[in-house]
Amino acid sequence: MQRRSLIAAGLAWPTLTPADEDAAALLRRGGLVVAFRHALAPGTFDPPGFRLGECGTQRNLSDEGREQARRLGAWFRARDLTPARVRTSPWCRCVDTAQLAFGAAEPWRALGSPRAGTEETNRESLAALRAELARVARTPGRFEAWVTHMFVLSDLAGTGTASGEGLLLAPGTGGRVAVRGRIVTA
Repeated sequence: MQRRSLIAAGLAWPTLTPADEDAAALLRRGGLVVAFRHALAPGTFDPPGFRLGECGTQRNLSDEGREQARRLGAWFRARDLTPARVRTSPWCRCVDTAQLAFGAAEPWRALGSPRAGTEETNRESLAALRAELARVARTPGRFEAWVTHMFVLSDLAGTGTASGEGLLLAPGTGGRVAVRGRIVTA
């Protein structure tokens, strides 16, 4: 998207920093997943009785969160980076983040909030995420984008994230996940 188109849409032109360009170079090499915590959705946890597929029963993106997701997409377009695949947690705040940033996304239960699962389903989800990360790592020149929750990223990568922050992930040693970089679109 051209700079004037971003400004006309009310979006700030993404500022280039050395860390951003390092992240962009890593993504161009491929073999990574950039995993994002959903954009700003005020509050904590979903209300009692929430239901997947019914956004009115869930915690959702604020206006600021929707703008944050659009800035995320602008960051990628400004660098001419397109994920080979975009996957998202089925929670509405994640789906909306992915769609606003990338235009479309494929819901994947493994990216769902561990707060809604059992210990067994959470272990299965983490195993599926690690296996898929290993598969993506074998594909140079392409990367995937995943949109998920703080708890998933914390369990998977062992680090915290801010709303809308992305972690560049690769397989690490001993079955661990390595964080190769971060993308922050404040």
